[in-house]
Amino acid sequence: MQLLEPWTLGGLTLRNRIGVSPMCQYSASDGLPNDWHRVHLGSRAVGGAGVVFAEATAVSPEGRITPADTGLWNEAQRRAWQPIAAFIAAHGALPAIQLAHAGRKAACAVPWHGGQPLPRAQGGWTPLAPSALSQQADGPVPQALDRAGIVRVIDAFRAAAQRAAQAGFGLIEIHAAHGYLLHEFLSPLANQREDDYGGVLANRARLLREVVGAVREVWPVPRPLAVRVSATDWVPGGWDIDECVALAGWLKADGVDLIDCSSGGLVAHARVPAQPGFQVPFAARIRREAGIATAAVGLITGAQQAQAVLAAGAADLVLLGREHLRDPYFTRRAAAELAVPLVAPEPYQRAW
Repeated sequence: MQLLEPWTLGGLTLRNRIGVSPMCQYSASDGLPNDWHRVHLGSRAVGGAGVVFAEATAVSPEGRITPADTGLWNEAQRRAWQPIAAFIAAHGALPAIQLAHAGRKAACAVPWHGGQPLPRAQGGWTPLAPSALSQQADGPVPQALDRAGIVRVIDAFRAAAQRAAQAGFGLIEIHAAHGYLLHEFLSPLANQREDDYGGVLANRARLLREVVGAVREVWPVPRPLAVRVSATDWVPGGWDIDECVALAGWLKADGVDLIDCSSGGLVAHARVPAQPGFQVPFAARIRREAGIATAAVGLITGAQQAQAVLAAGAADLVLLGREHLRDPYFTRRAAAELAVPLVAPEPYQRAW
């Protein structure tokens, strides 16, 4: 596999195997993306990436991490996303969106204002979770979802997926990582339910699989569908790679095309051995044992490093987050480094 060769996922062909990872901008008002999002995401499409993911986008107001998150729970938000998706597609990249529910990590201040839980007087709300367990010892206790609440979550993902299709996105990713709601259901550290959504792995995976089924109702094959997972909690007794491999096999049968392999985020005290490419082995094992395409992400910063991941057969797609914040034109720099011709947009061709 070559970094800059086309790749077909579901019914769509990406122009290369480089993706812009979804990265929260915390710059929306009432869930509405704005000029910041259009320029931020559009410049990465002009920069040559094969797929450009919009940030974690809440499927309901209570599913936001912060009051400044983007959303897709109403028609105004759908209309605001539409020109952004169109611009990304017009410049050769696949417009993608990550649909999310923050669970017990909801109702926080934006990171540059401390990221702490917001009281109601400052715009906060009661977070939702599988069980009434706070993420931190001194954190707010979330409200455990009852059956009716679970149905509302599933319905919200379905409705958001339908709006994503209408807005012109070509790829949906369901966020089931980083300690947010669907990951909370997966992990025994956050899920202590005694009903059909807790206990054994099949029960803990039930909500995610029901969400996938609901999304597939309005996002039919061959439209590509991805799921981001945390392959491990990095905590003994927590969610781990063995369970994640089993889950990936089930998700493949449910109609998922791609597993985006991240890790951590569930508990604050986890010790994450962050170093270049530290999550690539998860993508490699899931790809090999579950027989599903994977995306590698996490401290991948260079063209040669990304090419080595693909050459080793560890993943089918390489997603870069912070490196794309530093350099919207990473893909053009990678093409020059790997001596692969890459046509520039006409207004930029005099520079190439």
